[in-house]
Amino acid sequence: MSTAAPPSRKVPPAQIVVVILLSFVAIIPFTVRLQPFTYEQPSLHAKRQLLKPSVADPSSRKIKKEIETLEHDLESLEKEFTELTNEFSQVASTKASTNSQPKNKQRNKKKKEDIDFEKEFPNTNTEVKPDRFANFKEREPKKWWIRKDLFGDASQQTAISRRRNLLIYDEGKQPQQQDEDNGAIIPFDLSVNHLQLVDRAPGSPYTDLTVNEDFLPVVLQSDIAFRWRSRARPNSLTQDGLKTTAYQIIARQAYSDNEDDLLWDSGRVDVTDGLPDVVRYSDTNMQIGSVIEWKVTVWDSSQPDAKSSSSDWSKFAVGPSQSEWQGRWISHPVDLQSWDKTDASAFWSPTAGMKGTHDQRVACGNWEKRSQLPVFRTKLPTLDIADDDDIATALLVVSGLGSFRATFDGKPLSSSGPLDPPLTDFAQRVSYRGFDVTPYLSGDGAKSEHVVGIAMGSGWWDHRPIAGSFIRLFFLPHGAVTCVAQLYLTYKSGKTEVVIPTGDESSGWQVAKGHLRESSLFTGEYIDLKSKADFHGWDTSQNWKELYSDASDEASIHAWVMPQRYTSDTTLEKWRHHLHVKAKAVPMKSKDEMKPLHKLSPIGRLIPHESPPVLPMERVYPDEILDLGGGRWMIDFGKSFSGMLRFDNGLPEPIVPSGGYPRGHDVNTLATDESFITVVYGERLELYTHDINLPLVAGMGLHDGGPRHRSKKKGDPETKGGPCYPKDHIEAGSLMQRDVYILPKTGDGKGSFSDARQSHFTTHAFRFAEICCSEEPPSDVSALAYRSSFKEWGDFSSSNVRINGGYELVKNAMNANLLGVQSDCPHREKIQYGGDIIADSPAAMHLYDMSAFYRKVVLDWADQQWDNGAYSGTSYWLMLNDQTGIGTGSGETVWASAPVVMTARHMQHYGDIDFLERTVDKHMKWLGFLHEHFDRGMLKKGYKEDLDGYWKSGSGLGDWLGFRQRDTWLTHQGFYMASARSVAYIAEKLGITGMKLDAALEISNQVKERIAGLYLKYNQGFLPPDSRGKFMSPAQEMGLFSRIVPGDRRCTVLRHYFTRIGHTWPGSAEMNFLEHIDKETKESMKASGEVTKRGKKDAMGWSQWHGFNEGIFAVRYALKTLSETGYHNVALDKANGFGVGTWEYMLSHNATTLWESWWRSEDLYSHNHPMLGAAAEWMVSAVAGLELEPTTTGGREVQFWPRFPNDASTLSYASATQGTRRGDFAIAWEFIDVHQDTTTLHIRAYVPPDGKAVLRLPEHRNGEGVDSILKKALVLPDIEEAKLMSDDVCASRRKSKLHGFGYNWEFDRSTMLWMKFNRNKSIGTPCRHFLFHSHLDKAEWDHPITEPGTSENGIEVILTPGLYDVVVDDWKLEPEVKSTGKEWRIGDRKEYYMSEDLGPYCSDSDSFEWNIDDASHLI
Repeated sequence: MSTAAPPSRKVPPAQIVVVILLSFVAIIPFTVRLQPFTYEQPSLHAKRQLLKPSVADPSSRKIKKEIETLEHDLESLEKEFTELTNEFSQVASTKASTNSQPKNKQRNKKKKEDIDFEKEFPNTNTEVKPDRFANFKEREPKKWWIRKDLFGDASQQTAISRRRNLLIYDEGKQPQQQDEDNGAIIPFDLSVNHLQLVDRAPGSPYTDLTVNEDFLPVVLQSDIAFRWRSRARPNSLTQDGLKTTAYQIIARQAYSDNEDDLLWDSGRVDVTDGLPDVVRYSDTNMQIGSVIEWKVTVWDSSQPDAKSSSSDWSKFAVGPSQSEWQGRWISHPVDLQSWDKTDASAFWSPTAGMKGTHDQRVACGNWEKRSQLPVFRTKLPTLDIADDDDIATALLVVSGLGSFRATFDGKPLSSSGPLDPPLTDFAQRVSYRGFDVTPYLSGDGAKSEHVVGIAMGSGWWDHRPIAGSFIRLFFLPHGAVTCVAQLYLTYKSGKTEVVIPTGDESSGWQVAKGHLRESSLFTGEYIDLKSKADFHGWDTSQNWKELYSDASDEASIHAWVMPQRYTSDTTLEKWRHHLHVKAKAVPMKSKDEMKPLHKLSPIGRLIPHESPPVLPMERVYPDEILDLGGGRWMIDFGKSFSGMLRFDNGLPEPIVPSGGYPRGHDVNTLATDESFITVVYGERLELYTHDINLPLVAGMGLHDGGPRHRSKKKGDPETKGGPCYPKDHIEAGSLMQRDVYILPKTGDGKGSFSDARQSHFTTHAFRFAEICCSEEPPSDVSALAYRSSFKEWGDFSSSNVRINGGYELVKNAMNANLLGVQSDCPHREKIQYGGDIIADSPAAMHLYDMSAFYRKVVLDWADQQWDNGAYSGTSYWLMLNDQTGIGTGSGETVWASAPVVMTARHMQHYGDIDFLERTVDKHMKWLGFLHEHFDRGMLKKGYKEDLDGYWKSGSGLGDWLGFRQRDTWLTHQGFYMASARSVAYIAEKLGITGMKLDAALEISNQVKERIAGLYLKYNQGFLPPDSRGKFMSPAQEMGLFSRIVPGDRRCTVLRHYFTRIGHTWPGSAEMNFLEHIDKETKESMKASGEVTKRGKKDAMGWSQWHGFNEGIFAVRYALKTLSETGYHNVALDKANGFGVGTWEYMLSHNATTLWESWWRSEDLYSHNHPMLGAAAEWMVSAVAGLELEPTTTGGREVQFWPRFPNDASTLSYASATQGTRRGDFAIAWEFIDVHQDTTTLHIRAYVPPDGKAVLRLPEHRNGEGVDSILKKALVLPDIEEAKLMSDDVCASRRKSKLHGFGYNWEFDRSTMLWMKFNRNKSIGTPCRHFLFHSHLDKAEWDHPITEPGTSENGIEVILTPGLYDVVVDDWKLEPEVKSTGKEWRIGDRKEYYMSEDLGPYCSDSDSFEWNIDDASHLI
């Protein structure tokens, strides 16, 4: 949205000078900066004043000096001022154009609601006033937590003295012998470059594969890094498993008959600090193209002689670098010929409706010529193998753009395909896969005929050219669908040979148009079952055909022809320059720079897969199949996920419904003699019709609001989509997720609907699927749930169904959105937003091993970075939300800070120092950009130096999609600070000292002081200086969590925080709900506080303290701050809340994945969107009490700090497991023997070998300690067995659906009323943790230690690896503090802000300042 610039008028030159000078005098305090941040320059180290908040007026001498400096640059100053004026005329808009932001108050007339608001809430902050809480005497600052080593030397000597005589206790087993491979530490989860071998994806539909793995890690010869994790051997002495004392890695050629014929033997390497972060290989014995097996042996801490254990063998391959590829990209000739130079930028201009511009019509017509997808194949030549030689290993390396699926002799080499390769900037780097095909070619197989096949999808590369309302795919590089491949043969003699490279005519590659008429990531596939039958066996030698002569003959579209090389007619430099100009990262010098003119985009360097591929990680079976009549069948899978339907027995024969095809199922673009069956996917049902709700899954945001909704007018999708909008989607009013299976009604008898299996090169996000139209539903139907195939290593459970349900909402949404990239939603946009990743990554890093995935994410942004150092808000620039940033190519500051913040978090979790070295220059450049442009950019955005009049969202995304206005100034500034902190953190880890480190620290500190100075200027309790800003988010929670609030103000700011209140919510869905419930239900909701008054109308209320109102960042800040400052019970109250703005609200409306908004939306916001999911990490860290120690690296050390409710009725037990690079840590606690005001508190904690931990002993909120009885297991029971047995019990409980969230709101169409029904569900089911499984009761414990409680300090106990048990007798319970009054739910917490004692935690001096080693509180 934009407005015209004000009319120009002539101004005398002298007046211009005066205006410029006066204007810059006014803004001097805002624009004074350090010298340009070029970290190589010594001038950086000079101590100069950065922009700081001006509490007092600047001195006249300072102003004079600045004016004198400005006079020397008057000409440039005038130009800059003109740019500022132009910038002021712009209107900020919301993320993805879904919500309009408040217009710039500098030039637009105030809205009536703003005027009314200002009258009701005038600015009362005009002078410094005493703090309203100044009379409260807070505790004196002190270091609260005192560390103790209770299990030190004495315990160790006890264990050693008993060691010789101790029989390993396990139901009468004999003592273990001290043989080889009997050490107390077992290495497992072997990885190379953070990548693990995937033997078989859990949801793979293929059962007859010859190849033994779904994913084979491939690395370059120059970059091989070994890692593994540690776990304890069952029934081993705890003391023996403290840490690894030595390791040995051996590697050999795979399938080697001689185990002693090693390619590498590291020898025994002694280590002093346990498991190393990484072991790098630097030799050259591992040849390119070879398949390698490796294993590691580790020695434990046994005395006097360490014992060893070995891992199982794992496998990887050594692949080619770009210069070592002989294969060249090849395409179908028709695809290469169907491009015009104007296609590259045809959609860079507005679509001009369905008709489109001339260039858009041309681009659409060209795409339709090539929409049928190609398949490639070649036959292996006869191999000339000497009699005394044989093939040792065979490695096929393949890539394809858009997506590919490789076969060997007709058998799939992996169950991947929908998104392979994953999205990167294909003009800069493209991932390839490696497949071990040795089993096909070893022995007599080398003498047989073999065929390699590559089937293709369009993917992100050659998508249907549609102009989406949310994302602009036309800014991605694109070209003809293309593939590249070559086969490495390594012989036992040591010889290596490359055969069948693509692009070499002698390799015999052929290409034909296959059975996919169209394949789209967003809309689905059109699958021609007759062509599928015609092509049966196309990738086998039995169905080999000779080449056809004329590739352009339409009659020969399925004929096999010779492919042609893909050759771009532009360069990467030219392509990137056009993007730079479009993004305003460089000034435009001529109109020719505006749009690229080329046919085929450049293709970047080939690299091995950087992260695990997208694989089917679960096979999901229907909960229910419903007959909707007319041959339409609805399948409910019970939860939402990403994937597609799988028909093991095919589809039944279609029928034509007598009443016409239902909405979404008519396919009016097919020939009249063709029959079809459609599969429409959706995450939610229409309230009134119970059909699939199409708008909620509208690809790229193209929908007209649906038949019952009018957020967008009819005709909106096709108008915005342009001439290539699919004609058979128009009647549905939405761009749909749909697969279409097609077969001629009459023909040669080839093909059958029973041949249908699944779509391949698309993923749909859905819980429900409609199949239409057939007399019977398909038999043996299931669904394949896809995600990136990294290891899941975290879990959480508790006794509270609502909190468990919230955790599952987050986890299910994460699973659906981790598809090669971390998308915001898996159907509408599918791309990576920086803000979402920053918000969600703590939860994702709890749930999964994200080491390889997040490394790729940062490298995606590194490729995108503009030459001036700016990062965009998305990992590939798509002109999204640029207007919310500070200009000059930068994305919104929060979103654009993702790569540098994620690099620091990556180090904390995974300890990859090489990754820091690889990216540090990029991040320094980003900080340099901010240093040069941030202050000026903020000024252009209309933020005044003293924030006068600032009380609404401003220009930015900020704390996105909460109930409150967003404090975008605070988030812009906060993430500028976080970027500087992250750079300082990275520099410190790399040992970089001097000016680079000092500059980053100086910037971070000065930005922090700037924020604190303004937000505490009038003693307003960390809020904007204008008192009307008290309604914005984030607020105190961000200042406290991120260590911005000065130490002596933290307790007072905490008091101010408790004065925040909620409000009523006028959302259309909620207001409509209240109009359609019976009187008794409404009165009940009023009595509970869920419904209150908004003026004269009933309305739902959102709560500050009994639910969530925060956006994607503040939700984490709020929960973590409350739990860290002693108000965990309040955090639990928020999490356990009910009504709008809670997990209960989502669950009661049948959610299985997290929503995009806290309120209900039936036509706009996604219902599968993890961005509000940061709370999942809080559940683990606070509710259960397990998180990484803030200053650790590589996940070496965790902090056990369980916090407890006041009342056992809120929560009676909680547990969590957290995987790290060391192993799996775990904690569980429970109340037992609960009485009215006391109970016994029982805690168990587990630290794996090579891990470290501290346990903060239980104490009450006021710091009053309690006596704790601690003991440590001398001998470890079988932890893994306990896990398996506990998982089985949990799976049984979930399957019964008797213990989960138990009700739904459902709309009764007969009465037109909402009704609440009891419904059995699995979601939210409480499960007991393995630490409390009876199997572990067999543990033999050391003598208990009693640690007396104290009220002087908190006590944290050092824990070395082992199993621990803690008991607190007579733990005090107390009733939960409940607010009172008619509007208690949306009120403040007076009982806390008027409390005489806030407790010790806000006075803990350790929390006053950010520590450079602390990656947890960067922001």
